[in-house]
Amino acid sequence: MSRKLGPLALLSLVREVRRGTGDQRPLAVAGARELLPIIARQLREGGDPSAVVEGRLENAAVLVWVGPPEEGALRAANRAGVPIVAVSDADEVPYVLATDIVHVPPGQGFPIDEIAHAVARKLGEDGTALAARLPVLRRAVCDELIRSFSKKNAIVAAAVFIPGVDLPVLTLNQARLVLRIALAYGQEIDKDRAPELLAVLGAGFGMRTVARELLDLVPVAGWALKGAVAYAGTRAIGEAAVRYFDARS
Repeated sequence: MSRKLGPLALLSLVREVRRGTGDQRPLAVAGARELLPIIARQLREGGDPSAVVEGRLENAAVLVWVGPPEEGALRAANRAGVPIVAVSDADEVPYVLATDIVHVPPGQGFPIDEIAHAVARKLGEDGTALAARLPVLRRAVCDELIRSFSKKNAIVAAAVFIPGVDLPVLTLNQARLVLRIALAYGQEIDKDRAPELLAVLGAGFGMRTVARELLDLVPVAGWALKGAVAYAGTRAIGEAAVRYFDARS
């Protein structure tokens, strides 16, 4: 791995670990008072109770607004720079994108998995801290990490035509993906755990060999095949990391 990454890339990984586990602030729920204890309890299930706070509009990693919209409160959260996910039966919610609204008809229970994925999309890589503290968010955050890094590597592989030039970048992104998934599971990667990281990453080298061969066989459309293989290979590594850490959590 060191021959592929080099000192600067390894330094980037060290900084990745030292930077921490993402946004350390809690998830906030606000809105319909009678519903807040219910959704807060479901989001806290099996996790750290302090990772979910009720009624807060500021200083939160993300706000889950529940029930009918209140423009003043939502405006305050938006001005405070807090990302907002709405759980409501309303078609439109002020200061919330349509894609960030989880529609729930009156009288139905909260679709926690759908809410978790909406939260994960808003937080991106910064969702690892909440995932470590709230198991109900973990799979959604890991899914978002895998999607994001797979897309990045697909773009890199498709854009680079010189054989081998893309390998350090692809490997670094895959290492960062595994690190982020480890952090989402509350795991720390130190010198004793590094061999495990290398083992998970090992699967990616076979996929990259396939990509280079495809480029030789199909020179005209090889860039597209390289991108597809890089995407699939990175996704496979991410899924393997999830299974690995899930079995040990």
